[in-house]
Amino acid sequence: MFRSKLMTTSLVVSVAFLAQSTAADTYGPFPITLKGYEGDATNSVSYGGQIARQTLEQSLKSLAAKGDGGANAAELEKQMLSYFTGPTAELPIIAPAGKDGFPILQKTVGELSGSANLEGKFYNGLMPAWAGNMTGIDVAKDMIARAAASKGGYDAENGFDYPQLISKFTMGAVQYSQAVDNYLDEKLAADVKPNNLPYSDGASYTGKEHSWDEAFGYFGAPAHATSLAPKVAYNVAKLADLEAADANGDGVVDLKTEMVFGPAYYAAGADTSGATNYLPTIVNAYIGGREVITAAAGEALTAEQLGELKAYASTIEDAWENVLAEAAFKYAGSVYKDIATMKDTAAEGDIYRTYVKHWGELKGFAMAIQSGRKNLGATAVELNKLIGYGPVTADNSYVTGVDADGTFIRDRRMTWSDYQLNMLKVQKLLDEQFSIKARSNDVLAELDALAGAVDAASNAETD
Repeated sequence: MFRSKLMTTSLVVSVAFLAQSTAADTYGPFPITLKGYEGDATNSVSYGGQIARQTLEQSLKSLAAKGDGGANAAELEKQMLSYFTGPTAELPIIAPAGKDGFPILQKTVGELSGSANLEGKFYNGLMPAWAGNMTGIDVAKDMIARAAASKGGYDAENGFDYPQLISKFTMGAVQYSQAVDNYLDEKLAADVKPNNLPYSDGASYTGKEHSWDEAFGYFGAPAHATSLAPKVAYNVAKLADLEAADANGDGVVDLKTEMVFGPAYYAAGADTSGATNYLPTIVNAYIGGREVITAAAGEALTAEQLGELKAYASTIEDAWENVLAEAAFKYAGSVYKDIATMKDTAAEGDIYRTYVKHWGELKGFAMAIQSGRKNLGATAVELNKLIGYGPVTADNSYVTGVDADGTFIRDRRMTWSDYQLNMLKVQKLLDEQFSIKARSNDVLAELDALAGAVDAASNAETD
């Protein structure tokens, strides 16, 4: 069940204000509080596995664009699956990779974590947004296989951009899902990973310390994110502005603590509008929650402390959900504008390729937002219906399903104007169900005029 937008906004603002008033400037270091610990560690913060998964997602996106049209499909699919399923410790980090003016410390996934993979943490509920009604893991593997068989990750015939689909879906099905539906949900229960016991044998951190840290790692923000203006954080994710990224001044970017990854990048992107403050709201809530845990000094958390953590967790989930909704809203507007351009020219070449890319981003984020803790119910059904299994393609047909051999079926047609109207309805639905404030590519002002034109055309056809 959805909170009202007013209630959601009030919760975000009130808890964000508390976080901004009381929290430290950075996420860590935090002291060792585990009672009886006799090791050498002095910082209890650890989330290397989560940062490893950020690099696996970005590397998988890069690989998805490497297909040559089929000749290397089997080899490429195997390579992509190694980044999805593992083992991953020896794999090179393909992205983000350092460049002149922006050197990166870690070169292999194993420098971040020796055992992290994506499949083991991937959303595995049903994902009806993709043709075939498969589980989340099956959808990801299907996309990987199709990307490997494509040329450059692009399927012009069916309208799919696999690097975008895989990356955006994974941001929801791993990062968002794990954070809000695991570490900030089940693992906040008093008897799960309690604060008066180590997270695991030999650990230097308590159960609740590490659970909260792992949730933070999935958001993909640098430890010093609150000191970065939205545009600066956005640029760091683009491998620009070494000075802003390199918080400790050692001349190299540490992926564990100094890099901006996908979820935080899109939060910063929305914040550049000046209408939102998703990045500081989320990071400050994480810092505030971690301070509550640290202040417990290795004792089991009280009901009051658990209540504080749950309030911070709610702030994080609501703001993160809004980030995904803002992104879907943005790309629905992009698709609308691309169609307008194609209606004036020909549905081919660069504009059609851009249209497919933007649709992949819209679809990926629409799937991502369905991978969280909440049951979106009728909202998800309507969102999937409006967006479809695939976009309207150059001949006005679109994917409606798959046959027994896994071949996409395109047995229906839709006009460009009708599909444009769908994009406006997507924006309207997102605006009604979520707290859309950044409003990038907002084209809702066109709704009444286009709906009238489409109705008039339909009536003329039946006269």
